[in-house]
Amino acid sequence: MSHGSPVLGDGVPLDPEHLPTGDEKRHAVRSMFDSIAPRYDLVNRIMTFRLDVRWRRRTIDELGLTAGSTILDLASGTGDLCRELTGRGSVAVGLDLSMGMLQAARTEAPLVHADILAMPIATGAVDGATCGFALRNLVELPGFFRELARVVRPGGRIALLEVAQPRRRVLRWGHELYFGKVVPRIGAVLSDGTAYRYLPRSVAYLPEPPKLVEAVRSAGFHAVEHQFLTGGIAQLITATRDS
Repeated sequence: MSHGSPVLGDGVPLDPEHLPTGDEKRHAVRSMFDSIAPRYDLVNRIMTFRLDVRWRRRTIDELGLTAGSTILDLASGTGDLCRELTGRGSVAVGLDLSMGMLQAARTEAPLVHADILAMPIATGAVDGATCGFALRNLVELPGFFRELARVVRPGGRIALLEVAQPRRRVLRWGHELYFGKVVPRIGAVLSDGTAYRYLPRSVAYLPEPPKLVEAVRSAGFHAVEHQFLTGGIAQLITATRDS
């Protein structure tokens, strides 16, 4: 079942073989997530065999903040991380660029329609922040990391969950086959085939892990740690805001 193919600005359809940049990427990403929001959770659970649930729980474990902490969930989507955070006693606030995602969200946490590259949040106002599977969808990463450093208080924590490509050749081959061939077919049946052809390719936007770590550190964080999850098909970056 399709919910309408995502489009770029001026009604131009998203081309899954083209990786847009700048404003074109911003429009494409927002339209794409508006399109796939109604069945986003269902497709995620099926295509990851529910590993995404485990990864999000690991993200909050590694964030390491106590109950009562105020935590932003950036690119909050349908509210998976918000639900997990509130369930552990945190005060969660979700921000997302896609109104479709916010409308499909299943969480009691307050939600804000906003670009996380320019958050309507006061400097040093929150104890921490999470972000799940969104780094590759941002127009630029250094500005996002600087914005994270601005809104998180000194000593606060961040945990950034993202897809990855396995380091081992055999695992990489199987991963590319599954996400390049099988996932788009799942997406075409359950949601939007164009979007799920584009999403596996969007991993190309991501810098290599050492560059990601250095970019986070340069933005104003220390104790930056990077770890691969589940054989390297996902990655998690955690860090502490400088004092």
